[in-house]
Amino acid sequence: MNNKFSLSFKSSLVWFRRDLRCFDNAALFSALKQSQSVFCVFIFDKTILDLLSARDRRVQFIHQSITELTSELEKLGGSLIVRYGNSEQEIPELAKKLKVNAVICNHDYEPQAHLRDETVRDALSQFDCDFLSFKDQVIFEKNEVLSLAGTPFSVFTPYKNAWLKKYFAEGNDFFSKPYPVERYAHHLSAYNETRIPSLSEMDFDTNQSLVSVLQGGTSAAKAIFEDFLNRMHLYDDTRNFPAIKGPSYLSVHLRFGTVSIRQLVREAVNSTRTAAHMQGAQTWLSELIWRDFYFMILHHHPRVVEHAFKPAYEAIIWESGVKADALFSAWCEGKTGYPLVDAAMLQLNQTGYMHNRLRMVSACFLIKDLGIDWRWGERYFALHLNDFDLSANNGGWQWAASTGCDAQPYFRIFNPITQSEKFDAEGKFIRRYLPQLAKLDHKQIHAPWKASRSILKEAGIVLGETYPFPIIEHDVARTKTLARYATVKVSKKNAP
Repeated sequence: MNNKFSLSFKSSLVWFRRDLRCFDNAALFSALKQSQSVFCVFIFDKTILDLLSARDRRVQFIHQSITELTSELEKLGGSLIVRYGNSEQEIPELAKKLKVNAVICNHDYEPQAHLRDETVRDALSQFDCDFLSFKDQVIFEKNEVLSLAGTPFSVFTPYKNAWLKKYFAEGNDFFSKPYPVERYAHHLSAYNETRIPSLSEMDFDTNQSLVSVLQGGTSAAKAIFEDFLNRMHLYDDTRNFPAIKGPSYLSVHLRFGTVSIRQLVREAVNSTRTAAHMQGAQTWLSELIWRDFYFMILHHHPRVVEHAFKPAYEAIIWESGVKADALFSAWCEGKTGYPLVDAAMLQLNQTGYMHNRLRMVSACFLIKDLGIDWRWGERYFALHLNDFDLSANNGGWQWAASTGCDAQPYFRIFNPITQSEKFDAEGKFIRRYLPQLAKLDHKQIHAPWKASRSILKEAGIVLGETYPFPIIEHDVARTKTLARYATVKVSKKNAP
């Protein structure tokens, strides 16, 4: 069955996943428009949750978002059924119990999600229940932006140009128009089973200190977005400096759909039309297009989840054994001896967030200074980032490793000291997460081991005790990395 609004159902079930909002929601709008009555459900999926630690902040974020979504749906005359179990079992069972004609949701592009959805689709077909899904978390997906030859792009700039051309060809923000859910909200049906399982019932901590750091729900997303709108014009100038308020801080809300990508793109495009805001808005719009780009790459090349986008780079021999384990542990714990890298890792470990510039710096350090397989770092980020998104995380790590599409050349290796001097010149960010270095001046703080013994003593620093010696010498590591990558014979025929 195709996804056309002309279809009509007596009743349907909307399955919320990565779209935790009731406004401008493609699946909810479609269900309401096509159905006489619409039920709504969210599953705390054990298949996913069982892999997470009890202190995973994302579960608290989702729980907050579900609580608010429940309230918003009730205001519209509906309700939210919340279950804790395996989606492959819970969705078909609920659909059968409610006697709905269709289960409707929004696309999820990850390989494991495809398998889950096919399992659900097959189960629903056993009792003639349709399964429909819609595009919601991107502007353009799958084959919607292709080269003139009809093939997927593998370089960002041509993709971006084609994306912009397609977007503006329709005019009037056609591709980012909101779905008017409220117009058909009277088709929502309430259900008497709406209890939300507590975090403790699902074996997750209810640590209030985590809640204060990360607020879920559409109201939190709205407040963050409104704040960013007031400084979007500065985005191009401020986004690379971790000590100042430069990013939008909307990535986790985009990840879980408590904000609409269509709204963000509309605002970005509208701001590009104002001379004073143009540069900042254009740069931010470009970042949103990168997001679409990586979703497209994942769709066409799902093998990137496990393998290098450029097959030739699979020949790289990474560090292994006890040495690699020790280097990796030091990186994870923020004990490399390079302050900017360590501060970045401590920010991640303590808050679940890492500034985008620091993601590049820390990833490059792990791969090209320590010689560790990029997949190790990718998995660590996946476990700890609040805004973890498979496509963007994989794309970012493969960019840093020079193994991905449109990645930095393998010989371009970030120097962690110069990166620190350039993007945290006064050491404000470093001092925030490494207070033991606070008494060093602006020059010394980037490389404490270069300071004299007297200066270190005056600052209360004992290298090897209060702060580690560098675990690697950058210049030596750089030479080794160039040799490591030189074994790869890169040619056009290696490209997928």
